[in-house]
Amino acid sequence: MNSSRLRFIVGVVVALNVVGCAPQIAVVSQRSPARFQAASGTNQTVAQAIDRAQAAGRAQPLIALEAYANAARDSLRELERNPGNKEARRCYNFAVAGIFSVIRSAKLDPWTQPLQIGANNELTLAGRKDPAKPEQNPALYDLIPTDQLSYHGAYVKDDVTKEGIGAPLVAVRHLTVEQAAALFTSPAIYYGVTGTVEFEGSRCVLSIHDPLAAEMVTVEGHTYPIASNFTASIAMVLAQEKPQKLGLIRLLRPEKYAATARVARMEPYNPNKSVVLFIHGLMDTPASWAPMLNNLRADKDIRANYQFWFYSYPSGYPYPYSALILRQELDAIEKKYPLGRKMMLVGHSMGGCISRTLITDTGAKLWMAGFGKTPEQTEMPAESKRLLEQALIFKHRPEIGRVIFMSAPHRGSDLAKNWMGRIGSMLVKAPVKLLTIGNTIKEMATADPAALQLKRLPNSVDTLAPNNRFVMAINKLPITPGIPYHTIVGDRGKGDTPNSSDGVVAYWSSHLDGAASERIVPSNHSSPLNPEAIAEVHRILKLNARSQ
Repeated sequence: MNSSRLRFIVGVVVALNVVGCAPQIAVVSQRSPARFQAASGTNQTVAQAIDRAQAAGRAQPLIALEAYANAARDSLRELERNPGNKEARRCYNFAVAGIFSVIRSAKLDPWTQPLQIGANNELTLAGRKDPAKPEQNPALYDLIPTDQLSYHGAYVKDDVTKEGIGAPLVAVRHLTVEQAAALFTSPAIYYGVTGTVEFEGSRCVLSIHDPLAAEMVTVEGHTYPIASNFTASIAMVLAQEKPQKLGLIRLLRPEKYAATARVARMEPYNPNKSVVLFIHGLMDTPASWAPMLNNLRADKDIRANYQFWFYSYPSGYPYPYSALILRQELDAIEKKYPLGRKMMLVGHSMGGCISRTLITDTGAKLWMAGFGKTPEQTEMPAESKRLLEQALIFKHRPEIGRVIFMSAPHRGSDLAKNWMGRIGSMLVKAPVKLLTIGNTIKEMATADPAALQLKRLPNSVDTLAPNNRFVMAINKLPITPGIPYHTIVGDRGKGDTPNSSDGVVAYWSSHLDGAASERIVPSNHSSPLNPEAIAEVHRILKLNARSQ
């Protein structure tokens, strides 16, 4: 692609203003472990042990591990006498973080084979793992103490942590595409966990805990709040994997990135928690949900009641096709992880339009609107017919209990049909597998002078035009009764509703009669980044938890 064409594309994308990814959304750097600072009330034996451990450092890792283990054991003895001793807890946490730091720097693996540590092999260091959960085997992960991480950025402004016992860590693992698909997760896993150590005679036993699974942890028979860091893992995945860079290229070349279409879990599956499924919009990625996820995990009631999943997809696809892929993903994931509670959807922009299809029963109405006769009466190539039936004839998903629409262009956006939208649409390269279907639609669709006229298969930009056939037809169908839905709409702070717009989607398109609530926020189209919009999602999730 020559430079002038590239500049032209970038100019069109900026003019479309469909996404608000800021530069430097997250920056992370790793640093050496901090020097231990004794305070008033510090046990001198503990302080001396930590000093020995830090002096031994990388040169003598087994000696350092023994010294840190002794510091942790002495700190636990103090906590046994006084569980509220904050200085003893600080020393214990520092020592535990030190153990994980040494294991990582020395590339040791106590999870697979216990280690003899100390000058005379006085202690055995062993890792505890659950054979019933092989995908959570700590040996598969790089465990990074969060006190060795420094992070900042537009998407991680608030550092969400919780005081307690243990060393917060970021567990990092990279999977093949096939492994990720089998586990319904992203190929790059970054997850916040907490490490503890306990003692069984001369054995020092390491354990990894999930701070989203429980607020408390038992260490040597005593129960404490578990120390947690919910932000570091988010910062690391944004900084290291840079998922936001896929937004533009997946719009322009969706077929090349077909394998990135997936429902991905952001935490271990828990059947006792409701799933919140986030669906991003045009030219966007799950990265746009990072500030909201960070905010929601700060609330222990949210942590107790919800688990978060994401639907990521190439946004150049026509959104009825993206919705079809999502339905197939939901069918597959529920076989492996059956839901114990109703799912909630949060859809932004085109993600809201996809969400709308999941709570709608179409029968053959969309097909009839396009072809003027039933599927049985419509003759076309078998493969085209099969795919079109799947995309146009569907029922609402019974597992969905509530939906939040954010800046959703239910009736389309004028930007998609004006000259900027038409140019932007022409830059999207249609997938080969859909070209034949496009020819079929062109040849067999009923004439409609009011509809958007195309000489090819509609892409995502086309399916956001107010005069797109699918848009006009689906808005004539009711949302399935009994599923509450909410709308969040931006007005750019102008306070001019109902004549308002968020700069991309007008109020007349986002508004839905029958919504359980409607909140106007002073936001542009990037409402998932708006504090008032995040607070509204927070409120609705709390409301939903109380109603279950």
